[in-house]
Amino acid sequence: MLSKNEKSPNLPINDLILYCIHSIVSNNEECSFDRLLKECFTLFPESIEFQRYPIWPDSRKLDRPLRFLRNQRLIIGEPKTFFILTLEGKKKAIELSRLLKQGKLL
Repeated sequence: MLSKNEKSPNLPINDLILYCIHSIVSNNEECSFDRLLKECFTLFPESIEFQRYPIWPDSRKLDRPLRFLRNQRLIIGEPKTFFILTLEGKKKAIELSRLLKQGKLL
């Protein structure tokens, strides 16, 4: 994916979250909120870091996008349980994955 020196792709946070959920679930892991936060911060730190303290993730940056993704019926779940992709969410995540691997979104 991205090395630590590369910048995060120019994608909306919603798409980054979809990609991260797909990444977690593809590794046969449950996608809890904590695991999702870790994955997002590991892969795309510039997108969810605290502005004042960039070495820490700001979990609040996931709140609205997760609600939006649920309202768009791209994911199911909530922070107290686990997140999974709907069929439409999975299709979009797979397409994002292809584009990221090709480097087209950097």
